[in-house]
Amino acid sequence: MIAMKSECILVIGANGQIGSVLVEYLKEIYGVQNVVASDLRMPDFPHGIFEKLDATDANALASIVRKYKVTQIYHLAAILSAKGEQEPLKTWQINMQTYFNVLEVARENGVSKIFYPSSIAVFGENVDEKAEQFSYLDPATVYGISKAAGENWSNYYFKRYGLDIRSLRYPGIIGYQSMPGGGTTDYAVDIYHKAVKGEDFECFLAENTRLPMIYISDAMDATVRLMEAPAEKISVRTSYNLAGMSFSPKEVAASILKIIPDFKITYKPDFRQQIAESWPGEIDDSKARKDWGWRPTYSLDKMTEEMISELRKKYQLVN
Repeated sequence: MIAMKSECILVIGANGQIGSVLVEYLKEIYGVQNVVASDLRMPDFPHGIFEKLDATDANALASIVRKYKVTQIYHLAAILSAKGEQEPLKTWQINMQTYFNVLEVARENGVSKIFYPSSIAVFGENVDEKAEQFSYLDPATVYGISKAAGENWSNYYFKRYGLDIRSLRYPGIIGYQSMPGGGTTDYAVDIYHKAVKGEDFECFLAENTRLPMIYISDAMDATVRLMEAPAEKISVRTSYNLAGMSFSPKEVAASILKIIPDFKITYKPDFRQQIAESWPGEIDDSKARKDWGWRPTYSLDKMTEEMISELRKKYQLVN
């Protein structure tokens, strides 16, 4: 995919699971000089432009936007579901204040597009097993509540101010590039690390807990595909449902066993089990498919093969 016009993109939360991969993906499309990464801490080995930023500081954010003449903001900074339940009020404050800052700075400084990541955490226990695009939202976590509120604020700023905000309800994202970041679906990242290192894995979810997931490559493709779509193709201004595949811990373990036959898994559900049970098992993403041509390319086994191959390289292990 090649950008048709010059852009300057600011990524907030660039050190996170999504951000660390998305920044490099965007650089390949728009050029290293056109992507500004930012986070609370400088990375150990920064590549390209990096700005230290506390996104709760609206003035600091505005300064960076003006300094680089930013045209797009990808706002990825947030406290995730499992960590968020440990400090609910702090999670609400940080997740919402940072987004309000992005909305206002963008509106006041002529930023043309915003990407706001939502999550399957917006769904609650009353959702159907296969969540429809316009399902009733009654999230069970503070993280989910903040994401649902952010979706509505996105729609409000689009209708009130014409701000072009685009959003995806990400399922669990699985990738080899970074470690788990405190989400309920992160067992599906950690399990591959343990398997490749020859360690047993204790899963914090029950073996048949089926959840929607997506491989990182598909997630990156969907994100940029949405942002590059013509505005007239965007019919959902809250957040699009996004799906890749759905599986349980037992199924991902079986996939790993095809390659690592001595892998062992045990199950010890904790508080995250209740969070997982409030989410749907599958996602209906037909609106994304119809509006801007979304199609996932990874199956569970294809993802497992790539995860194991890449992690073996990372840990310098031979096949």
